[in-house]
Amino acid sequence: MAFEEKIKQLLDKREQAKLGGGVKRIEAQHAKGKLTARERIEILLDEGSFEEFDMFVTHRCTDFGMGDKTFLSDGVVTGYGTIDGRLVYVFSQDFTVFGGSLSESFAAKICKVLDQAMKVGAPVIGLNDSGGARIQEGVNSLAGYAEIFQRNIMASGVIPQISAIFGPCAGGSVYSPALTDFIMMSKENSYMYVTGPKVVKTVTGEDVTDAKLGGAMVHASKSGVTHFVVDTENEGLMLIRKLLSYMPSNNLEEAPLQVCNDPIDRLEDSLNTIIPDNPNQPYDVKDIIHAIVDEGEFLEVHRHFAANLVVGFARFNGVSVGIVANQPNYMAGVLDINSSRKGARFVRFCDAFNIPLVTLVDVPGFLCGTGQEYNGIITNGAKLLFAYGEATVPKITITLRKSYGGAHDVMSSKQLRGDINYAWPSAEIAVMGASGAAAILYGSELKNIESPEEKAKFVAEKEAEYTAKFATPYEAAKYGHIDDVIESRNTRFRVIRALQALATKKDQNPMKKHCNIPL
Repeated sequence: MAFEEKIKQLLDKREQAKLGGGVKRIEAQHAKGKLTARERIEILLDEGSFEEFDMFVTHRCTDFGMGDKTFLSDGVVTGYGTIDGRLVYVFSQDFTVFGGSLSESFAAKICKVLDQAMKVGAPVIGLNDSGGARIQEGVNSLAGYAEIFQRNIMASGVIPQISAIFGPCAGGSVYSPALTDFIMMSKENSYMYVTGPKVVKTVTGEDVTDAKLGGAMVHASKSGVTHFVVDTENEGLMLIRKLLSYMPSNNLEEAPLQVCNDPIDRLEDSLNTIIPDNPNQPYDVKDIIHAIVDEGEFLEVHRHFAANLVVGFARFNGVSVGIVANQPNYMAGVLDINSSRKGARFVRFCDAFNIPLVTLVDVPGFLCGTGQEYNGIITNGAKLLFAYGEATVPKITITLRKSYGGAHDVMSSKQLRGDINYAWPSAEIAVMGASGAAAILYGSELKNIESPEEKAKFVAEKEAEYTAKFATPYEAAKYGHIDDVIESRNTRFRVIRALQALATKKDQNPMKKHCNIPL
């Protein structure tokens, strides 16, 4: 064969591979409102930066007539490219080839990407659109999944791993995304579940649809499995690019420093009046976050799940930080099982990837009741406590209003190695609120007061007395548990100065194989 013919053969094979399962299947994919595997990569990566691996790989199965059904690339497109000039590795499952089902060869391609990313210290992005294991390959398909899982586990905390679900994700295929750092789902076309509606109907008798069993909003609001929900795939791919901008490429680097045109000494006068005079009146902590971060830009994570705790990424003078904040606007900002899990997971991600933590505290305590106790509020609350105590990144805490009881300790207190702990003048740091404290401290005296008017007057006096003495920031500051009481409008400047001072912080945990976080 002449050299020119060999070149033509190469180009023909490339064109064949790019068609995946063929024109008709691509049209069917588009008809569902979904992009193809290669279209997704083109949108995600910088233009012209994608370098593909294993375009000519095919499966090796001959059972069930599979020997006559082969497609180049075998249902997954893999390789590397750049996002904003930074190296990333990517695999994109191709639903037009055998429904994106995973074969032994398919798995080997993904494993190669994960191995290479670990060697060079670059993030991995998985774009999932798969019907699960390729049944014709039997145990080899299952072994392929396990090979991927093992690499996800080894990569955890070493390189960022992001999963996007843009179609079905069922059975064994759900566990690779579950092992990664962040999951996003498209609202209309994606779902995740271990067993589908037909199996559920057979086993439990429940009638349930794909969406109600494992749709995007189910996992965003009920299970907490997914961190982000997007309306379109294009929006999701742009969100991945944005999310990566807040994190380093690996655990040995710092997040990219952005140019900041927002003055570091910008005063935000609205913060001096944002806390209501009535301690039981809510406000939106996101208003505070937007007021103090660079350009008001905050990328919230897990927005639809456990709304009593707000977590997400922002910047202070160009430095990427993770923000954790109690939300008085929802359940009074109380900590419960779901918010503790949510916070712990986020804190541990930030610590793994050298992202400083800024914590805004307004917490009345832990949620009480049999529902919480029976489902393990003790163990789950301990997860957040453990995460903060374990973290060695710079930790800055600002108490805005309430910080009561054990929840005070949990929310990045000085005793959990909080580096710089500030409080606003409105802060109330105490074992409990004034009404509860008065009832306990003066219970015996209250029994001896018969007149309701006298009793109310006595309680009001004792509550005011308790508030003046204990429910202030100055009692904690007296003992050094708070480093300074700061003017609210000056919060941005004080946080930036604290981050500058902590930039060279070194803190170490004892040598161990690994910790045993209360799971």
